[in-house]
Amino acid sequence: MSASLIYDLAPIGSIVAWSDGTPRPPERFRKKLAAWKTRNSHGRLIRKEGERNVGTTSILPYFTLHEGDLGANGVIAIRIHRTFSLDSGLTFKVVGRPALGSVRVFDRPGANAELVHLADNRQAAAEWLSRHGYPHAVLSEVTADEVAADEIEGRTAA
Repeated sequence: MSASLIYDLAPIGSIVAWSDGTPRPPERFRKKLAAWKTRNSHGRLIRKEGERNVGTTSILPYFTLHEGDLGANGVIAIRIHRTFSLDSGLTFKVVGRPALGSVRVFDRPGANAELVHLADNRQAAAEWLSRHGYPHAVLSEVTADEVAADEIEGRTAA
């Protein structure tokens, strides 16, 4: 599916895979394999942002995926995020959706909010939030409408 379908149909918290369609190189070609992995991977959908204008330039809508974390001993040093605009030539697929009743923790209210945690329920979200410093956090429960949005206007989202 295209990037615009992910933007339109996939709920925040979904696991999304992306691919350029090329075959995976053998392990012995480390540089080629590393380059391939940047164009073929997966991550959790954490943010969607609509079209913006900066001066006379118009920026297309985009979405951001959390690919992973780097660190040691329980300390995260670097978060790996990938941002894709709707004109991306890559192919995307929704691999998993957030479970019904799970609770998303956003870093702030509003349209520019970013998902920082996906908990199993409201109590788990509150416990996680008490251990992490997000003073303006917003909790949002995953609804049946979002989970059931596999097919909208004849377009399939999985």
